[in-house]
Amino acid sequence: MSTISKGDFTLPGEAGYEQYTLELAKKWGADVIRDSDGTKLSDEIVDAGYRIYSTICIIRQHNAFAAEHPDSQQQTFLMSKPVLAAGESMTIPLMDGYFTEQFELNDTADALRYYQVYDRTANAEVPRAQWSYADGKVTVTGCTPWHQYTASFLCWRIWEEINMYNHTTNHWTSEHLRQLDPRHPAAWAYLQQWLEDWCVQNPQTNVVRLTSLFYNFVWIWGSDPRNQNLFTDWASYDFTVSPAALDAFKKQYGYALTAEDFVNGGKHQVTHMPPTKAKRDYMDFMQAFVAEKAKVLVDIIHKHGKQAYVFYDDSWVGMEPCGERFQSVGFDGLIKCVFSGFECRLCAYAKVPVHELRFHPYLFPVGLNGTPTFSEGGTPEKDAVRYWRSVRRALLRQPVERIGLGGYLHLTQNFPAFNDAIADIADEFRTIKQLHKNGAPYVLPIRVAVLHTWGKLRSWTLSGHFHETDKHALIHINEALAGLPVDVKFISFEDVKNGALKDVDVVINAGRMGDAWSGGKAWESEELVSELTRFVYEGGAFIGVGEPSATPGYDRLFRMAHVLGMDEDDGSRVCHGRWAFEVERDLPITVEESSLGNLPHLYLTDGNTHVLCAKNGVPQMTVHDFGKGKGIYMSHFHVNPASTRMLLETLLYACNLPVNSAWLSDHALVETAYYPADRMLVAINNAEEETTAVLYTDQGDKTVTLKPLETKMISLKD
Repeated sequence: MSTISKGDFTLPGEAGYEQYTLELAKKWGADVIRDSDGTKLSDEIVDAGYRIYSTICIIRQHNAFAAEHPDSQQQTFLMSKPVLAAGESMTIPLMDGYFTEQFELNDTADALRYYQVYDRTANAEVPRAQWSYADGKVTVTGCTPWHQYTASFLCWRIWEEINMYNHTTNHWTSEHLRQLDPRHPAAWAYLQQWLEDWCVQNPQTNVVRLTSLFYNFVWIWGSDPRNQNLFTDWASYDFTVSPAALDAFKKQYGYALTAEDFVNGGKHQVTHMPPTKAKRDYMDFMQAFVAEKAKVLVDIIHKHGKQAYVFYDDSWVGMEPCGERFQSVGFDGLIKCVFSGFECRLCAYAKVPVHELRFHPYLFPVGLNGTPTFSEGGTPEKDAVRYWRSVRRALLRQPVERIGLGGYLHLTQNFPAFNDAIADIADEFRTIKQLHKNGAPYVLPIRVAVLHTWGKLRSWTLSGHFHETDKHALIHINEALAGLPVDVKFISFEDVKNGALKDVDVVINAGRMGDAWSGGKAWESEELVSELTRFVYEGGAFIGVGEPSATPGYDRLFRMAHVLGMDEDDGSRVCHGRWAFEVERDLPITVEESSLGNLPHLYLTDGNTHVLCAKNGVPQMTVHDFGKGKGIYMSHFHVNPASTRMLLETLLYACNLPVNSAWLSDHALVETAYYPADRMLVAINNAEEETTAVLYTDQGDKTVTLKPLETKMISLKD
């Protein structure tokens, strides 16, 4: 195919570097130039004939208004450190251990209504009559000696967290930006007028890039540098709270929320755990609010003849791209920063006209992990290619319309290898996009449903980027699935009971006992267990990873143990015998042992389970025939090319398909995508060395040799 060398690329321009900006725009084939946090576009750039994106964060550019209306700032609940009562009274310093540049105590009468004190040893709330507040401290009387007590309280967030991160990591020296809460009537009126004025004052802007909407993901910092990041959850709603929000919730839902509904004994309502009814209701409440307010902003932008794109990361909470309300807002595009393949699939999944990926590395001196990027010791060209290797395989499965970068463009001047790498990546992206435009890629007759608590709402994600959720097996499974030629959807436990398995071949359930991904108490449902049992017995497959379907209180810890032929001992079976077994190697699945981890208390439930891998005499991967279907178990899953191949072969085996099915490769490091409309077979080398592989086609086997990390287009036209 001919290479398309221009378009579909957004370049971050920078005033003061006009000639360099336009040179790179040409080199990378950009059709759009954008500003970034901390940069401006000069008239020379704006007038150069490119479409212009302008970045605004609607809630964090208004320090003067915040100073005049301090009650319009955003808030959150925090919980004090536990304090031991040595006598019948004690004092709790509320802000001890928190980063006081981020938080300021809210001790207004409105906020004090929502303060709570708990006896954590007894797990009971202390009556209001037994405690008092003064000068940042709570004094508790009538204590039980040697019990621990905490106080939960509201505080103002006085430093917007993304600005805070850039100050502390990238050495910004500008003023600390605060954030306004659109639930505050005066703030909301101000923000609407501010956007109206901004649109009039920026006629050059074609696309308003909202970064993002109103409420940031939760990022709680501490005062001690040894543990500065106290809590992070990219899908939490803690930072949306305020007395006004809580009062409105009570009026709408008929019951009141408390501080404890948020702080949860200091654990918070983390996304990785099944939500309470209160959390689900509050999420729905905030999603409706965010959608309503966001539509007003989008309508203002459209009224001025501009398009409205929204950036998924940063202050996105309540927007929920996979939620039911997202499409109603009317966004013209969604922009998602990506490190990995599953994030590409998440962006592509959203129902908007334009999907755009912001690639990494970001054009900053250091990366998110604090290591050099565009500074001495950095190798950004290697970073770019490494991220592209993960992104590329996902883009071969599902397209997006655009790609781009962000940050300080001038930092690339001393890294010509990076500039060359981005030029190559941009051209390759355009070629892949053209293949999709001509027709969808071939998909194996394998329909996979990933089963967890959140279902569709958390399609292609958990809570954050890969490096923030990499301890969860499911995120590794998502990453592997992102580039495999299979249909994938995400379903909840309620969906199963409502008929969601009728168009599914394989169900995957992966997680730890009690978490949102394994399911926790959802498995107490007899209907759920029966429906999945029927599904497998009649020919489906159930793949369990880690502690799938685990919940205590039944004859087996894994509720699907009868299907899997595997279970885990919680200590109640230490006196029971164990089935002897031999490890089998004759099944058409290449086991990647290093991916499976080591759970020491697993055991076979019967002698008919085939063991494919064992460690220290304990089975770690098994296959169990159940009726016409199969139960397949893995103790863990860690993504790499070999384990991705293992998952593909497992899916093929589960669906009774051969490993040499058409349009696949025989090599774990070489993946393929076939586009029937163009009769084009794309082979990608995920190895950093030359690799030879056999490709299975309808014209017979073809042997190809690929250069390191090469993408090769192979025409099969007669």
